Amino acid sequence: MTVDLAVVGGTLATADGTAEAGLAVDDGRIAVIGCERDLPSADRTVDVDGKVVMPGVVDPHVHVDGFNSIDTYETGTAAAALGGVTSVINFAWQTWTGEREKHAAGSVWADTGALRDAVARQRAKASDALVDYGLHATVTADDRSVFDEFAELADLGVTSVKFFTAYDIGLSNGFLRLAFERLAEEDLVALVHTEDASVCEALTERQRAAGTGEPTAYPAARPDYAEAMALSDAVTVARETGCKYYGVHTSSAAAAAELDDARDDGSLIRGETCPHYLTLTDEAYAEQGARALQSPPLRSADDADALFEFLADGTLSTLGTDHVASTAAEKAVEHWWDCPFGVNSLQTSLPVMHDEAVVERGWSLSALVRLMCRNPAETFGLPRKGRLEVGADADFVVFDPVATHRIDAADNASRADYSVYDGREVTGQVAETWVRGERVAADGEIVGEPGHGAYLHREVPDWGPRGGCV
Repeated sequence: MTVDLAVVGGTLATADGTAEAGLAVDDGRIAVIGCERDLPSADRTVDVDGKVVMPGVVDPHVHVDGFNSIDTYETGTAAAALGGVTSVINFAWQTWTGEREKHAAGSVWADTGALRDAVARQRAKASDALVDYGLHATVTADDRSVFDEFAELADLGVTSVKFFTAYDIGLSNGFLRLAFERLAEEDLVALVHTEDASVCEALTERQRAAGTGEPTAYPAARPDYAEAMALSDAVTVARETGCKYYGVHTSSAAAAAELDDARDDGSLIRGETCPHYLTLTDEAYAEQGARALQSPPLRSADDADALFEFLADGTLSTLGTDHVASTAAEKAVEHWWDCPFGVNSLQTSLPVMHDEAVVERGWSLSALVRLMCRNPAETFGLPRKGRLEVGADADFVVFDPVATHRIDAADNASRADYSVYDGREVTGQVAETWVRGERVAADGEIVGEPGHGAYLHREVPDWGPRGGCV
């Protein structure tokens, strides 16, 4: 037997531990795992010279080529590849008109729209993707006709639907109740951005009236209890309907506690947090201004510590970047409410989290693999992603856990020209990224061809009890 590729000389890091071993790849999938002497002969052998080989990161929460992001699929997935991310799940907006919110004369949303059309629009734009990509359907209007599309979404490989409780696309609890009931019938996953719109709007209007538009005032306009209030309502509706619930970008101890209270054995209630909520605090608004603005806001150091505790016990089980690309010029506003929300971090999430979780806090590398690779893949119906196993896709990262480097926004492959981590010294560096047996990034450069990325036709996920990461 001769295979396409053998990877030798390193340490394999999986969700269950580490081992001095190599792997063989054939036809884009892992064919054999074992000692080098036990691997079959290969047309090509790569010696990783003592580095770690880990599964490619699965980022379940990215914004590419949509109303809030200037990245194309090529630039966004190039950033992903350089950061060790081999699969991303983007959003297909139901009624987006194609205009960016910041530049639109009026609303960028219509009152109705088909989710199938939104999925088709995104797939048509993704021909230059470098890494594999999937989609969440995103409901943006109080339009019950979309309920009849849920079964069709599953046939399209889209097994999750996102909703908002805030902004001008926020939906009522009554709408969520009906939507969740239909999602439960199809066994699909509900993702919800939870902030109480009335609280956030009232506090924002008070700041507008007072003229307190500096970025340091922003967190007070979207407080942690507004996040917790809306989350409590949404998970209550999810439990009443038996719907799988995934809380996106959990930013605060208060919100995570609501997830914990609702979780029971963790089978149907799950939550995500983001690298910026774990590594930055609200002090960033004084240091970086509006560049650090995203929604929900950054919280306190105590919140960041609490989020790590909720990751450890399984209340939160995944990490997603919530990557949004804007320019520094777009972020340079006089009043925070005129600033586009979101920060870019696809390219930096793995080294930043390795530095914070493994180096600084003493977590195991396997815990990081669970949070960034295996758990997102399992949560969103990707059985061949996020793992180093025979039969899995040969998506892997050659990672140097002792190399140090300083993050520099000048290196961004994303169209974003700044980074909230600019100047941060981190330990841990991506050396190579491979997608289905093809190297797409090496030594800080893109070496793959745009278009190598494939659409991820996701399965309906089978959720069981969720343990923690330690």
